[in-house]
Amino acid sequence: MAAERLVVVDYGAGNLRSAAKALEAAGAETVIVSGDPDVVASADRIVLPGVGAFAQCIGALRGRSGLEAALRTAVFDRGVPFLGICVGMQLLATEGHEHGVHAGLGWLPGTVTRLTPADPNLKIPHMGWNTVTQTSAHAAFPDLSGTGYFVHSYRFDPADVAQVLATSDHGGAFAAVVGAGNILGVQFHPEKSQAYGLGFLGDFLRWQP
Repeated sequence: MAAERLVVVDYGAGNLRSAAKALEAAGAETVIVSGDPDVVASADRIVLPGVGAFAQCIGALRGRSGLEAALRTAVFDRGVPFLGICVGMQLLATEGHEHGVHAGLGWLPGTVTRLTPADPNLKIPHMGWNTVTQTSAHAAFPDLSGTGYFVHSYRFDPADVAQVLATSDHGGAFAAVVGAGNILGVQFHPEKSQAYGLGFLGDFLRWQP
């Protein structure tokens, strides 16, 4: 049986090397870093990283001819497991309100807005270790709760609260893990979250939606 081909999507806006190395450490058989639409469309599993602003990232993704269509082919037509990380998760939203209003992928209806902590002494960006608390059961993860590493100034609020699988708190609760069907997204960085992050990625690699 051929090794499963996991593709980390290269669209010029992600921490590709760290994500690929973490996936390998978590047990991925074959990790391919590529922005080639044909490679993405035929992947067995997909990870979409993201670093930077929503507008920059969605612009970079849509600037790669055929890439968005290839992602839809893999995720919606073929049903492959998908994971978005940080801004890669936020891009799943209907729209992002960072440096204007920008249309997202629209895979999980909702909006991305700026973090506004109730405590004005809490700094933005939210950066560092924070508790992740599971709020809904998911077949892929025996236990989503743990401590993840975050670096972000914006939050994703799904329209359907049932799609929030885990939360964290920075002057108010926000979605730390979201998901529906074969689609998952995490606001924290598994590749920076040491044992917890590797455990999360291992569960994702074993998941068969």
